[in-house]
Amino acid sequence: MSAATEGGETHSPVIPELYDIVWSAVCFVIILVFFWRYVLPRVQKLLDERAEAIEGNIAKADEAQRKAEAALEEYTAQLADARAEAGRIRETAREDGKKIVAEAKDQAVSEAARVTASAQAQIEAERQAALVSLRSEVGTIAIDLASGVIGETLSDDQKAKAVVDRFLADLEASEATAGGMK
Repeated sequence: MSAATEGGETHSPVIPELYDIVWSAVCFVIILVFFWRYVLPRVQKLLDERAEAIEGNIAKADEAQRKAEAALEEYTAQLADARAEAGRIRETAREDGKKIVAEAKDQAVSEAARVTASAQAQIEAERQAALVSLRSEVGTIAIDLASGVIGETLSDDQKAKAVVDRFLADLEASEATAGGMK
């Protein structure tokens, strides 16, 4: 028989003996003090370092994000400025093109007017030359005809010229009246 049954006490297998509880509590306290004194501060230090590293990385990431946002804003502003500048350059180019076309048109018009005036002056000069030549030829023909009709030679140049001039004046007068009737 067992010792517990001999003394009249019965021992429960679930509840340990008092000396086991005391020695287990002493071991637990020693281990607790050791962990509390040496292990826990080191673990706490590691956790603090890790937290600082994480916070530092978060701060760096925030700073990098702020810089990226600032760079994006600057890039967007530069892009908007570049687009505005391109629009101004295009508008200036259009205006310059219009001015060049207008100047070319004005120059062409003035050149055409100059050529027209020159051509009209040349035509007028040629007309005057033709008129003088025609007068001379008509005068010669008229004198020859008059000489043939009259039967004598008209050798007096003054008289012949006066007759031709009178004939041409009569001819021009008849043209002017005929032109006025139209």
